[in-house]
Amino acid sequence: MPILFDLDGVFYRGDQAIPGAAAVADWARSEGIAHLFVTNTTSRPRRSLVSKLAAFGIETDEQHILTPPVAALQWCHQHLPDRAVALYVTDDTRDEFATLPRHDGPVGAVIVGDLARAWTFDLLNDAFRLLMQPQRPQLLALGMTRYWQTADGLQLDVGAFVSALAFAADVEPLVLGKPAHAFYAAALARLGADPGETVMIGDDIHGDIAGALDAGLHAVLVRTGKFRDSDLQIGITPTAVLDSVCELPQWYAATRA
Repeated sequence: MPILFDLDGVFYRGDQAIPGAAAVADWARSEGIAHLFVTNTTSRPRRSLVSKLAAFGIETDEQHILTPPVAALQWCHQHLPDRAVALYVTDDTRDEFATLPRHDGPVGAVIVGDLARAWTFDLLNDAFRLLMQPQRPQLLALGMTRYWQTADGLQLDVGAFVSALAFAADVEPLVLGKPAHAFYAAALARLGADPGETVMIGDDIHGDIAGALDAGLHAVLVRTGKFRDSDLQIGITPTAVLDSVCELPQWYAATRA
């Protein structure tokens, strides 16, 4: 049974490792279980995540990590071969799109990530004008989070800017981050796996669990990270609930018996 692992809240919380979690990653690798680490991080390239995981004692490589930018790249190679794209992402994230041609005219897609304070009216208007081209490029969203908490207060996130562009250009964005079906489809495609034979492990009842269940996967909720007891009272029923990812090998063995 292939496994999709969330990162933050499952293996670590911020800069703190979740005790015993690294051993589970070792177990999956040593047992030869097909797996991916899946995260909604859009501001850090995979090489940075590989280094962060290594600091927590987890050995992996870029091919075992799926982020929204990588899912978007995968989508573009499949649906827009050799077409130029317009990128509204951080400089680090641009590296993930190095194999795509840059635009100096018409584009096949406008890819929008989290630019935070780098957004300006001119940037938004440039993206809007591209979306209004006669061939109507696809708007690819690397997430739809409305806002997030920073040290100095709430801050608009990528979803606010995607929604503004979608409204102005009268287009429907394709979202390539959890809990969107397209993100889980990208993960399954990378593994060559069927949804009914794959399990998602996460701490987010909406992004990880509901998203995976909607995509036809099994979904195991862990009581770490952002988990709250109230998550079990909102009508979303995980396949299983574990105290932490450390209990996964035992659960996995029981399901395979």
